[in-house]
Amino acid sequence: MGVEQAQTLSKAGNGVWRTPRACIIDHSGRKMLPIGDDGFDTAARNSVLVDKSQLIVDILNSGYKVMLFCRPRRFGKTLNMTMMKAFFEIPPDGHSRAPLFEGSDVWQAEDGRYRAYQGAYPVIHLSMRTAKGNTWKATYGSLCSMISAEYRRHGYLENSDQLGEADRGFFHTIAAGQGTEQEFADSLRRLAAMLKAYHNTGVVVLIDEYDAPVMAAYSAPDGGYYNQAVGFLKTWMTGVLKDSGESLAFACLTGVQRISKESIFSDLNNLVVNTALSTEFDERYGFTEEEVAALGEYLGHSGFESEAKEWYDGYRFGKQDVYNPWSILNYFKQDCEPDVYWGNTSGNSVVGDLIRNADQETLNDVYSLMNPDGVVVAPLDLGIVFPDLKAKPQAIWSMLYLAGYLTTQDVKAPSRVDVPRRLRIPDLEISLLYKTEIISRFADMAGGNVRLLDFQQALVAGDKDKVQRELTNILRDGVSSFDMMSENSLHMLMLGLCFGVPGYSGPQSNRESGYGRYDIRLAPGGDTDADLSFVAPKIRPLVTIELKFIKSKDLATNADMDTVLTDKAHEALQQIAERGYDEGALPKNAQGRLRWGVAVCGKHCAVAAERLD
Repeated sequence: MGVEQAQTLSKAGNGVWRTPRACIIDHSGRKMLPIGDDGFDTAARNSVLVDKSQLIVDILNSGYKVMLFCRPRRFGKTLNMTMMKAFFEIPPDGHSRAPLFEGSDVWQAEDGRYRAYQGAYPVIHLSMRTAKGNTWKATYGSLCSMISAEYRRHGYLENSDQLGEADRGFFHTIAAGQGTEQEFADSLRRLAAMLKAYHNTGVVVLIDEYDAPVMAAYSAPDGGYYNQAVGFLKTWMTGVLKDSGESLAFACLTGVQRISKESIFSDLNNLVVNTALSTEFDERYGFTEEEVAALGEYLGHSGFESEAKEWYDGYRFGKQDVYNPWSILNYFKQDCEPDVYWGNTSGNSVVGDLIRNADQETLNDVYSLMNPDGVVVAPLDLGIVFPDLKAKPQAIWSMLYLAGYLTTQDVKAPSRVDVPRRLRIPDLEISLLYKTEIISRFADMAGGNVRLLDFQQALVAGDKDKVQRELTNILRDGVSSFDMMSENSLHMLMLGLCFGVPGYSGPQSNRESGYGRYDIRLAPGGDTDADLSFVAPKIRPLVTIELKFIKSKDLATNADMDTVLTDKAHEALQQIAERGYDEGALPKNAQGRLRWGVAVCGKHCAVAAERLD
């Protein structure tokens, strides 16, 4: 059922509204969105929630002992983990969380069968998102502080008669943050054992963003502290997770990366990894189309469907198409004003590093992704490890997929690392992130954003002298001679310089037109034309660019380079006309045609231009 056909919400209880495939909960009735609040207790009391409690049913029915959920950041992992904590935990403060779940999917499922699990387990809940620093000392200190705080949350254990003297002494030491590294490495297992002894039932262990210390370790300056972080986490986590019969009821972990080969989990044979390729739990992270429609209706919005779909839909998790939940919440919060919300929550270093360091082949793949319906075909190894990025350049596609910058419909055989998959950019928001990073790279080559804008404005205005001057400066000062060795090198450069031209859509290249394939085309359009009216030209022609590259060794002896380049530029211009690259009906909003011939040899260039009204 599409979002346009979604059925109208109906009230299903106090603070609960439903359609056949969506449930909206707002116990407060204030229609406040939980932006920046990923703690379920406060969000459920004060905000509107899209009900994802069916995840609890799925986990209980799965029978899995240890589950790892890998999803991109801001896709509901933390809210789901705190939801599970609120549902399962015997509350240390004595206050039941059952009222927060009344009317929810888990509360209603199978005539209330799962209510018996509410408040039935001791829970260890740890969020590792702040356990990171530039040194192992800083990260280890953050880990110790996090562990000590969880001990103190269960402070009733310290003086319990149900624990032996040794356990009470150990508890006091860790709670005070005074343990040795060996003691802290054993702290998770010991806490679970103490909770089991006190409550006489298995412990639920919830570890959120488990991979944050490892990612910080890898990217830290001076070579990082990767081995130290992995070594500590292996001992600390697997001590309790491999304990399938003693203290553990079950465990759930979340993260962005699947760090399984690092040997953190090498001793586990009970770990089930759920990634975006998996069909299990595929509706439990991100918002479905029906949920977006129900949320928008509850908030009083209308007419948003096609715009929201273009900007924030497009992810495929298993068999389910999903929207980016963080972006949708912000979109509704800002009265349906589209913007890059997800990309502005933290650095986009994965994409930035890719584009900044890309060779010609990789850059060409990125440009292909930016085309409508563009794909890159590559296998995915979701057990990729960070050191693989240096030894296996193709691993970048797996990293981009895990991080949410790519998606795929090809989800069969998720464990196969040899299966080619068609990877694509999910939506307009992520496409704009790529464009921003491309512009950043080529702005550096041009001498800054102002100089790049000068070049682009001259290009669409037909200012031949300025284009030649700016392009000469770029070739001289921004491009290495070793990077300009072929026509493909020139093509990659010119294509990159054409991203973000005010008033124009992204550049197209090597497309069939007339009696051949043009090199580059720019057509009026773009998603923010109105906002750029002060820099976009009033008259926006269809721009066609043909490129010619001359190798120095191919120049005739005593040939005048300027003359040869000028002749080649005019030859390129003539080729556009003879092969009809820009003939036929003009694209919408185009006013006339502008043709460019560009010829380059090393750090020298010549350009020719022709305007047809």
